[in-house]
Amino acid sequence: MGAAAALCAVVSYDAVAEAAGAAHLEIFGAFHPVPADGAPDGTGTLVLLGPREPGFWAHVSSSPEIIDGAPDPLDRWSARVIGGLARELGAQALYPFGGPPYQPFIAWALRSGRAWQSPAGLMVHDRAGLMVSYRGALALPQRMSLPVLAENPCETCADKPCLTACPVSALSAGAYDLAACHGHLDTPAGRDCLDRGCAARRVCPVSRTYGRMEAQSAFHMRAFHP
Repeated sequence: MGAAAALCAVVSYDAVAEAAGAAHLEIFGAFHPVPADGAPDGTGTLVLLGPREPGFWAHVSSSPEIIDGAPDPLDRWSARVIGGLARELGAQALYPFGGPPYQPFIAWALRSGRAWQSPAGLMVHDRAGLMVSYRGALALPQRMSLPVLAENPCETCADKPCLTACPVSALSAGAYDLAACHGHLDTPAGRDCLDRGCAARRVCPVSRTYGRMEAQSAFHMRAFHP
């Protein structure tokens, strides 16, 4: 048995979590895929990775990819770091960018039992709230033991502030008014969302405990609305 195969035989959920944490990433969900999930052949466990907060942006913003001025800095950082984790753990790295075709990350997130559609239509995560983002995934050959699934935080959210926080009412469970959103971001009033992140995402009670820096939200907003 080779070194990589030997490592695959003993790697555990906790070992993946520890390795990810050292890279300022966190397990955002994991599941045992079936063929319909579209994971690579031979995948026993698919592990989704997102930013570990607080502290992710402070770490990433000093990386070579962020400061070199080349396009797609965060994607390039993700490819380097998660690719390294994959080699360390005997896994295959998968990313939500680089297509088409694109990997079905939204379906995987919902399948993981730790993400759901929020009342406002955006995806909500038990840890990151409406600030959820996935930097990549690891397809591991072994079927790992997984933690108990989380509960949808929206089910116990009495006020549901995400439904009323958008200044132009662009969000609803049934539709997203993309034109209204972009139109608002072009106005002086839209600077608040551009500089601090989407107002609806910010008011989510889970988002507010996650610790994401406004500078990171501004980075994503300017990628969404150049």
